[in-house]
Amino acid sequence: MRPLPTIGGGPPSGAALYFWKQLSPSTPHRLAAGTAFGMTDTGTVRPSNEDNFLIDTALGLVAVADGMGGHESGEIASADALTSLAQFLHASADGDGDGVPANFRPSPFDPDSTDPDGMASEAALAAMVTLHDAVEFANQRMYQTNLANRRGDGGGMGTTLTGLWQPAPGSPLLVFHVGDSRLYRYRAGRLTQLTRDQTMYQEAIEAGATEHLPPRNLLLQALGPSCDTHPDLRIEAVQAGDLYLLCSDGLYGATSDERIAAVLAGASVERLGECCKELIATALQDGSRDNVTAVLLQCD
Repeated sequence: MRPLPTIGGGPPSGAALYFWKQLSPSTPHRLAAGTAFGMTDTGTVRPSNEDNFLIDTALGLVAVADGMGGHESGEIASADALTSLAQFLHASADGDGDGVPANFRPSPFDPDSTDPDGMASEAALAAMVTLHDAVEFANQRMYQTNLANRRGDGGGMGTTLTGLWQPAPGSPLLVFHVGDSRLYRYRAGRLTQLTRDQTMYQEAIEAGATEHLPPRNLLLQALGPSCDTHPDLRIEAVQAGDLYLLCSDGLYGATSDERIAAVLAGASVERLGECCKELIATALQDGSRDNVTAVLLQCD
């Protein structure tokens, strides 16, 4: 994803010293929920990769981020969002708050809003509050960086953030989403999109517009440009054999759901790496001009 009109801006101070690094290696990772594998590719057009992904086995966390703000700003934003999120969740798990500023004050959040049927356990709802606060912490940290670089008016760096967190073995998966990266579930031969793109294009489609649609990459929300963010959160019950795909818009923007499902149909624990590679190759063959990231989680 490249700079957007409402986000734009150049790299923050010191960005020239930053070198992109893939946060998690492209190897199988064993989590309590199953096995995860991720892969990212700069693509054939972009000069740098502003995508990144994180698989944290200790936390049971799988997430992707697609940065914006131009070259190094986007690279910094995606990596910082992922590491800030994990930092907060680790601090919460340890119970000592180490690494989280004492003056951090999250906005009020009602976890019941994510459980309209009242089926979630108290533990799941408590974990949802922690997850909400972790996303807000990542956003506030990036927003403060933009302010320090005099780009706090929406002109600084930003990023999408989408992922799954299983707070304890056997618990449901908690979904979090800001922006237009996506989470899909492949179950019993059917591909289902679990996140809603937070874009002006999606909003126009839902309003019934068919002509003069806005560009697909105009975000309504992202981490970093604003002091306020409102992540979409939901609880996802796990079934054995479920396959989850987290991806940046470089994958789905050029490739149809049918093509994605055809690749996922051949997935297995042993073939997750091959499937990630095939998904990326398919997107590039289909004409993707963006960075492409695919992360798979095969549930036991």
